[in-house]
Amino acid sequence: MPAAERAELLRALIALEDEDPLDLPRYRRRRGVVLVFLLACCGWLIPWTVVLGYTLPDHYTSRQWGVAWIGFDVALTTAFAFTAFAVWRRLQMAILGQLVTGTLLLCDAWFDVMLSWGSGEFWVSVVTALLGEVPLAVLFFVGARTLIWTTVRALWLREGRTGPVPPLREVRLFAVEERPGSVGGGG
Repeated sequence: MPAAERAELLRALIALEDEDPLDLPRYRRRRGVVLVFLLACCGWLIPWTVVLGYTLPDHYTSRQWGVAWIGFDVALTTAFAFTAFAVWRRLQMAILGQLVTGTLLLCDAWFDVMLSWGSGEFWVSVVTALLGEVPLAVLFFVGARTLIWTTVRALWLREGRTGPVPPLREVRLFAVEERPGSVGGGG
């Protein structure tokens, strides 16, 4: 069977069972609960952040300072190792690893700079952040985006689709393109 016919058969078979798992009632409810939870978290964190801005002391001493930083660096090292393992094994989890590692690198840069403010280590923290942590974080985020796009492109081609691959901002969960008659982002 020629490749074009196989691709058409594959599309026809997919169309027969083209059910978006997120349209199932139990997932629709869970999605609703997750959205309410996330919005509630935002609703709580906004005023909490304002309160902290007015009430936190300018100077604070902690006996657990070393444990906090060592724990953070252990988490960062674990994220690097997990990402390396996932990339080595060619697992989709490499995307998650890159996102977590990039986020931890940005957090590391932020806290290094903010907590060294006014000290003799401030400029070293700024240079380390600008030349090390931030560019490395961007590299991880670009790597995650590239893996996602490459996965979508591979699915697009394996389904025998022609034309340009849609931009990631238009790709729905569990589907490469919008289904006919569906409403984008519905729920």
